[in-house]
Amino acid sequence: MKSAVENISPTRVKITIEVPFAELQPSLDAAYARIAAQVNIPGFRKGKIPARIIDQRVGRAAVLEEAVNDAIPSTLAEVLIENKIVQLGRPEVDVTVIDEESGLIYTAEIDIRPEFDLPAFDGLRVVVDNAEVTEEQIEEQLTALRSRFGALKVVERAAKDGDVLLIDLSGTHEGVEVPDITASALSYELGSDGMVPGFDAAVRGANPEEVREFVFTPTNGEWDGKAIIVSVTVQSIRERELPNADDEFAQLASEFDTIGELRDDVATRLGRVRLIEQAYQARDRAHDALMEAIKVDVPEGVIKEELDAHFGDGHGDQDHRAEFESTARTGVKSRMILDKIVEIENIQVSDAELSEWLVNEAQRYNMPPDQFADELVKAGQVQGAIAEVRRVKALSHVLEQVTVVDMNGTRIDLESVLRGDPAIQDFTDAFEEGSDEENFESNE
Repeated sequence: MKSAVENISPTRVKITIEVPFAELQPSLDAAYARIAAQVNIPGFRKGKIPARIIDQRVGRAAVLEEAVNDAIPSTLAEVLIENKIVQLGRPEVDVTVIDEESGLIYTAEIDIRPEFDLPAFDGLRVVVDNAEVTEEQIEEQLTALRSRFGALKVVERAAKDGDVLLIDLSGTHEGVEVPDITASALSYELGSDGMVPGFDAAVRGANPEEVREFVFTPTNGEWDGKAIIVSVTVQSIRERELPNADDEFAQLASEFDTIGELRDDVATRLGRVRLIEQAYQARDRAHDALMEAIKVDVPEGVIKEELDAHFGDGHGDQDHRAEFESTARTGVKSRMILDKIVEIENIQVSDAELSEWLVNEAQRYNMPPDQFADELVKAGQVQGAIAEVRRVKALSHVLEQVTVVDMNGTRIDLESVLRGDPAIQDFTDAFEEGSDEENFESNE
């Protein structure tokens, strides 16, 4: 087999490959076997049809086409490996010759990962927020905890943030009901921003039994771009009466006897959460520093593929398209950089690491891990999952070497967090869950 590589641009190559007909024999044999298993020809059993009969009944051209479709992926992959080319996009293949004298000759234009150098990771410096816990943050946590033990009392006044409203909700577009925006006797905390955009602003200040209307225009889905009139009936308004922050409350809400002990525990938990938050911020900013330090072109063909896949149904306006394209460019560049780090540092993924990733991802999709793993296999995404875990490890490898300081210029030692110190990791869930009422949350 002969091949020639032509650089069209830093991110795209044209490869010409010539495969002698004799080297196509394995693909021809496989083509005959597949066709024999698929067609019915009287007098022959499926899978046992001689090649000459297939040539007569199906056609030699069909066999050659099947063989070519089998040969191109393997021969192209061989050339890419030989030339150390990292393919990023789908190849555009043009078969120029296929006959028994010349064999197979074809060209393939492919978007590739361009050449670029990695910076010295220990020369990167990132700044993260301070980890101090303020009195205001402690009070916010105590207030949130008191809210969980508060009683709801019906009030006859205008609704304000923090009130729990009982509402009826309906949405229509040109007189047609929108099922997704229809509910009755729905309990909702005003100011939590848990409804469609514009809801809180429209309902704030409403009185009991009052009806408020506003217009909501979705940016995706069945109602994309359509103005929906949302009508909200405020059935009742309830406010929370919080228990006093005293020793009696501490005994009710915790294992502590005094409010002072409870406050100290809240401060300790918040401090640990802030360390986790600092570590995540350092990771994100180390990634940003890496992206800023490396100047590299992103293959336009790959971006076009992502845009076509996302906007194939015609949804979205120009602003949405521009935002998505910017995100896609950042994502492609990030994958190129992290994948190169994986290769240079020879980063591998253990079975335990892959299993941990599967469990975490399954939780995100509310699926049992075994079912999620089966879906990955069916979709042919196992290698993609391994690649994603490797990228996470590559970024951790970078983070171990960069200089991390807080706003005061004090150097931060993240090793206890990066290495999974149990004293810190016990509070990871509290940080990641954020507003979950069962956890303390970190507030800026």
